[in-house]
Amino acid sequence: MSENNVLLQIKDLKMYFPIKSGFFQRTVAHVKAVDGVSFEIKRGETLGLVGESGCGKTTIGRCIVRAYQPTDGEILYGENSHAVDLAHQSETQLKDFRRVIRMIFQDPYASLNPRMTVFNIVADPLRIHNIASGKDLEKMVGSLLERVGLHAEHMRRYPHAFSGGQRQRVGIARALALDPELVVADEAVSALDVSVRAQILNLMIELQRELNLTYLFISHDLSVVEYIADRVAVMYVGKLAEMAPTDELYRNPKHPYTEALLSSIPIADPRRRADRIVLEGDVADPANPPSGCYFHPRCRYAKDRCKAETPELRTVSEGHTVACHFAEELDLKGIPPIEAK
Repeated sequence: MSENNVLLQIKDLKMYFPIKSGFFQRTVAHVKAVDGVSFEIKRGETLGLVGESGCGKTTIGRCIVRAYQPTDGEILYGENSHAVDLAHQSETQLKDFRRVIRMIFQDPYASLNPRMTVFNIVADPLRIHNIASGKDLEKMVGSLLERVGLHAEHMRRYPHAFSGGQRQRVGIARALALDPELVVADEAVSALDVSVRAQILNLMIELQRELNLTYLFISHDLSVVEYIADRVAVMYVGKLAEMAPTDELYRNPKHPYTEALLSSIPIADPRRRADRIVLEGDVADPANPPSGCYFHPRCRYAKDRCKAETPELRTVSEGHTVACHFAEELDLKGIPPIEAK
């Protein structure tokens, strides 16, 4: 993969939500859901975005598809000189980009309209963008359903007739209807039974190979991310804590927060099990974060510098960036690879 083959580049993205108070609903503060995040995704790869609930993962995904208007920063879509800043496009200008950037939602029950048939759910984006009608539309919907492992003859049924895994396949078919390049998968398997998750993940990997898709895979489940992602970015309270290729991050974490997350993964193989690290205290309040490093009140390695100085995201080895003052000094534990029998 070419180093210049960057499909999406996020630069210093910020998304602040106002806190209003009083009779006149004046803005008294802001929740800094995303606070200066930068990363890039190359064409054809999967970037996993992980962290605790409330860290800003979903907000980033919604900014990319422009469900939210970012407070500040750039969302550059496209390669090299052809990149367009989605953060500053009007709704009319965004219509073409909404064909190539699609989203798979977390809840397969809430994301499908119960009053619409599966045919209408999948056909809706095709109608809106005037791609097909009549028999051609029905043929395209049937083809999409079969591509995701469903029967075309069931397209006239309503969502209640399908299981959770089947509903998520309908959601994937809807996301693929406009032949996208980038798919934002927001907790795409977290609401599914464990037995179904592997099927959906394997389907997504297969579709990526067939259609040359690029994924931003948002999840709180690090075992799922290890399976599907090429690189992983770890978030904490609206900021990036660490980013690295998947194997490198899981075997050789450089941020104490990443170490704690990895230790929480339930692993059946005792050869790969790490000692559980229980973090003290609560997640920092994004409306009133602590000084210095946001993680320092819960970090067992914290020093005085951590309380006063905010660490910058910096490169510690090829492709491995981390926001920690003492990344080179700490000896953190990751998950060892499976040993050969």
